[in-house]
Amino acid sequence: MSISFGRRWTTRAVVLTALPFCLIALTACGGGARPAKNAPAAAIGVNSYLWRATLDTLAFMPLQSADPYGGVVITDWYINPEKPNERFKVTVYILDARLRADGLNVSVFKEVSNGLGGWTTAPTADQTSTDIENAILTKARQLRLSNLRG
Repeated sequence: MSISFGRRWTTRAVVLTALPFCLIALTACGGGARPAKNAPAAAIGVNSYLWRATLDTLAFMPLQSADPYGGVVITDWYINPEKPNERFKVTVYILDARLRADGLNVSVFKEVSNGLGGWTTAPTADQTSTDIENAILTKARQLRLSNLRG
């Protein structure tokens, strides 16, 4: 009789001792910082005007990937019907939560048809990236102004 009482007591002691450590470990796994009480639940991690302007500006191209928290938009290859022997792909990085010209980086990739059903990498004009950046920034400013006016 005393042997079983001793085992039960030992088992309970081990469980009661280990339980707080398990709870602490589980609490530590709960994830990083908590959002502020007044922050919207669906807030994106980058400037919303730049984000929306990027999507609007590149709407004619098929979208491959869009990460509103990391601020990356990647299009799929786009072939202009007027020039079927070349195709373009664009990657936009939104680098800041503020609406700033240096908060945006655009990379443009170009390929030309090799005539055998494949594609070969071709250089793009530096001005192409700059033109897309300017178009996005202009659209973002327009969105901001229309939002301020109500």
